Amino acid sequence: MAESRTKSAPDAAGDPAAAAAEDDGPAAVLDLTSCQLHDLSSVELPPTLTELDLTANRLTDLDPRIGQLSNLKKLSLRQNLIDDAAAAAISRWEALSGLEELVLRDNKLTKLPDASIFKRLLVFDVSFNEIPSLSGLSKVSSTLKELYVSKNEVPKMEEIDRFTDLQILELGSNRLRVIENLQNLINLQELWLGRNRIKTVNLCGLKCIKKISLQSNRLTSMAGFEGCIALEELYLSHNGIAKMEGLSTLVNLRVLDLSSNKLKSIDDIQSLTRLEDLWLNDNQIESLETIAEAVTGSREKLTTLYLENNPCAKSPNYFTTLKRIFPNIQQIDSKIFA
Repeated sequence: MAESRTKSAPDAAGDPAAAAAEDDGPAAVLDLTSCQLHDLSSVELPPTLTELDLTANRLTDLDPRIGQLSNLKKLSLRQNLIDDAAAAAISRWEALSGLEELVLRDNKLTKLPDASIFKRLLVFDVSFNEIPSLSGLSKVSSTLKELYVSKNEVPKMEEIDRFTDLQILELGSNRLRVIENLQNLINLQELWLGRNRIKTVNLCGLKCIKKISLQSNRLTSMAGFEGCIALEELYLSHNGIAKMEGLSTLVNLRVLDLSSNKLKSIDDIQSLTRLEDLWLNDNQIESLETIAEAVTGSREKLTTLYLENNPCAKSPNYFTTLKRIFPNIQQIDSKIFA
């Protein structure tokens, strides 16, 4: 969250209340990050506040005065000690119906808090808690554009189909096995599903999506990405993929990460003329002999290439050969060229 435009954040040893009063006009943004606050009894909360950042404190309860800040647009309670009982107060904050950003990341939640009171919510972050399901998500305003529920215990993608304006969906580090219920998310641009248990790809024909991460899952095939024609970044490292396929239609792709898989050759990327970063390290690629033909479309564009920990990386004149193939290369493995 941005620092105050009308005042600076107090340092932890100072008086937090001093941050709420200054001579240059009504407070708009109050940043109390890392002040070691156990409560807000010493803090003034001006009614003019539009942003309140309480990140990295020791709060166990929510000060009822927060619920009266009718101008508030952004509220961060990240990295505190808020549990379900404390979070229940949120559902009664009628004065905050215009809140646009609510961050409860890294607390002690074991269920989704009731955020139905916020009719214009754009960003909702409950990552790094112990939430076992997305039950109750359907109560959240359909205006939502960014949803973050990473590092929880969610086993199923449910109650997300109503968020037709959603642009970013983060469900990494959960217990998901199936990609589902995405068909209505026609404006989705980023999908982060790394560190789950997903075996197959089903993206329900998402045409606008630009970034996908399925790192550290259980994929053995690349089938399922063909229709994502707007895709610019694709992260598939640490899976069990044995063949590069289904890539020829992804003509807008700039970043492709297939490191730590079971690849033996480089295939199906000849037509990718915009490719800039290609990560293929920690695979089983034997030879450099066919690489020039395999990457015909991106030879001039490619600036970063990782091939280390493949048999081909032991080839004589490894760096010289690759520099000759890619005239504009800037980095090969960890070696950076001026």
